[in-house]
Amino acid sequence: MSNNYVELSIDAQGIAWLTMNRPDVHNAFDDRMITQLRAALKQAADSPKARVLVLQAQGKNFSAGADLNWMRSMAEKNFDENVADAGELGALMWELDHLPLPTLALVNGAAFGGAVGLVACCDMAIATARASFCLSEVKIGLIPAVISPYVVRALGEPAARRYMLTAERFSAKTALQHGLVTAVLEDGDEDLLATAQPLIDALLNNGPAALQACKSLIAHVSQHPLDEALVQETARRIAQIRVSEEGQEGLTAFLEKRQPAWQSKQSDGKQ
Repeated sequence: MSNNYVELSIDAQGIAWLTMNRPDVHNAFDDRMITQLRAALKQAADSPKARVLVLQAQGKNFSAGADLNWMRSMAEKNFDENVADAGELGALMWELDHLPLPTLALVNGAAFGGAVGLVACCDMAIATARASFCLSEVKIGLIPAVISPYVVRALGEPAARRYMLTAERFSAKTALQHGLVTAVLEDGDEDLLATAQPLIDALLNNGPAALQACKSLIAHVSQHPLDEALVQETARRIAQIRVSEEGQEGLTAFLEKRQPAWQSKQSDGKQ
């Protein structure tokens, strides 16, 4: 998939590279970019080749958040039109958060407003030392509503209270301290991909179906109380994957002290 705003490519290793491509406006997003990002996510999720999704951006910044012209058009819409418009962004966040594939954001430079939501929806995120973050909505009399479930979950409520209410710009180091990002590059190091490669390699080393089942497990366990029903559900899930084709292959390979099929294919697919 290739167009003006978003690019998606899936390489021989199964890495789906999803790139925001509006560097002239710091990858600010509008309804068109949101539609294209949603289409790209669906394409990656539906692809039998894709095993990991990496979200990145062209240019000096990850994303400036909402496009000014798009914001201007929203100001001219009525309540129902604004609900529908915000619903599209909400759907993007939901679909990224629930994507079956493991997701990794590479944050180069500033991530403002809704872009913080994109980072929060990814399973992991790596930022350059010069990256910065800002939940800037209240500065212009708005609120970070549709991204709030993911941002509060990622930052934790105390940090979310501070940065959503003050609209302070905070550093990659602060984002790391609060759990919004997984790792931060050293000062002067701008090679995000080199830093991300060990994480990508680790993900590709694991069973593709197991990764998807594990993401689903994490989401389920985090949303339910620890009771008898949850205990039974976790037992059902492990039994289900043990008897699956991939589970059987993984167990057999372990007992036979050989690589499982997905690792063999991964070795063959390296360029």
